[in-house]
Amino acid sequence: MTEVLPSYIAGSWQTGQGEGTTVADAVTGDPVVRVTSDGLDLAAAVDHARSVGGPALRGLDFATRAGMVKALALALSERKQELYDLSARAGSTRADSKVDVDGGFGTALVYSSMGRKGLPAGNVVVEGPVEQLGKEGTFVGQHVLTSRRGLALQINAYNFPVWGMLEKLAPALLAGVPTIAKPATQTSYVAEHAVRIILEAGVLPEGALQLVSGAIPGMLDLLHGQDLVGFTGSAQTAAKLRGHPAVTERSVRFTAEADSLNCSVLGPDAVSGTPEFDLYVGGLVAEMTSKAGQKCTAIRRAFVPRGVIDEVTEAVSAKLAEVVVGAPGAEGVTMGALVGTDQRADVRRSVEALQADSRLAFGDPTKVDVVGADPEKGAFLGPLLLRAEVDARTPHEVEAFGPVSTLMPYDDRAQLVDLVARGHGSLAGSVVTHDPDFARGVVLDTAALHGRILVLDRDDAAESTGHGIPMPQLVHGGPGRAGGGEEEGGLRAVYHHMQRTAIQAGPAMLESILQVADDEK
Repeated sequence: MTEVLPSYIAGSWQTGQGEGTTVADAVTGDPVVRVTSDGLDLAAAVDHARSVGGPALRGLDFATRAGMVKALALALSERKQELYDLSARAGSTRADSKVDVDGGFGTALVYSSMGRKGLPAGNVVVEGPVEQLGKEGTFVGQHVLTSRRGLALQINAYNFPVWGMLEKLAPALLAGVPTIAKPATQTSYVAEHAVRIILEAGVLPEGALQLVSGAIPGMLDLLHGQDLVGFTGSAQTAAKLRGHPAVTERSVRFTAEADSLNCSVLGPDAVSGTPEFDLYVGGLVAEMTSKAGQKCTAIRRAFVPRGVIDEVTEAVSAKLAEVVVGAPGAEGVTMGALVGTDQRADVRRSVEALQADSRLAFGDPTKVDVVGADPEKGAFLGPLLLRAEVDARTPHEVEAFGPVSTLMPYDDRAQLVDLVARGHGSLAGSVVTHDPDFARGVVLDTAALHGRILVLDRDDAAESTGHGIPMPQLVHGGPGRAGGGEEEGGLRAVYHHMQRTAIQAGPAMLESILQVADDEK
């Protein structure tokens, strides 16, 4: 029988009871592992984080915490091939795996550097200037940030089991808050191995990181106002968690990064033959095929001037025809499988819904040529490009979380802004243009609808990380449908895990409390 994936709770590796959920290899359909948390003492995990992990982390200064984050990143880097191999079983090509694995430990390294350079000595952040509260200056105030005396419950999505975990873990560790990581079932075996590598490196104090493989029934009932929940996943699940009494009654700090109908805009100046036209086409194809389109930041709505939509359709279709779908590592393969056959079925249902007012311009959702694997046993699906008119409704409401995007025309900027707004909030948008006036207008008119906007042209393309790659220095999140939360964002993410408190006292007393000399203020 397939083995049960262990959890790391209260200082030891433990396995749940019962059959659990069998996770299949995305390429072969063979069972990989069973996932269950039945019988595990989740309350013990919560208590261990608070009573062991929290005090250990809070007793360390920022520089030491930053050093730990660097050490765990380097440990993962040294054993990345193991994670690549596991990721291939989840359908990821080597390029896909690097986005997740290298992106994960790279993000942790960036946080380590920001922590060393941007956080003060000690473990308290003194924020802003001293505020004089009385006429004679004998009564003043200052904001400080200290570690919250709780835990961070981090619920992660299946598409980025390494990067998604580390983008939450790194700032929590810097803030001195212990983490309980709960990976998505479909790729939990990748996340489990990443946690195992970190723990075997011996770089974290006991209790700083725990892992629950499987469901976490009742765990939110154990949380209180010093705790935090960071969630990545569907908008529906985010809404359910946001309505839990832990959040609504006990003020557990909650942030969500949900799926969204991200868009990319081609400027009127970017006609065929310009560098921007080629950048747009290449970027759209990359976002459709990277991770088989299973990215929360992928381009779902592609807006182009009406006069060039036929040319864009032809150019994108020509590039999609070059995509080779198959087993990761097989010769010539450039796009792997979806995470599982259930996900493929879900994408097919979504494409069927989109076709209510859109038409397929490229691809076939019912069949695909596959290299190195059985197209039915594996969760394979070819890239699918749809076209819709401006009166279409479903492209703004239905997300096919796979290699799917919909082209739509626009006639002027006012209409474009209206189309963008119909997505009800996005994680990421992009504008591909060399016209600064058009870029300025679109960015300022739609900034409130996005967490991040990329402006791409011939001048920044060489260094651009592309539409779908968030950077740890900048906010990752978005309004409305995208969850309304923020992750990453540099030291803002660290401060999110800390408590801001106003200290009111006399100047000498305040200085004594904070142990900050005048020349350091």
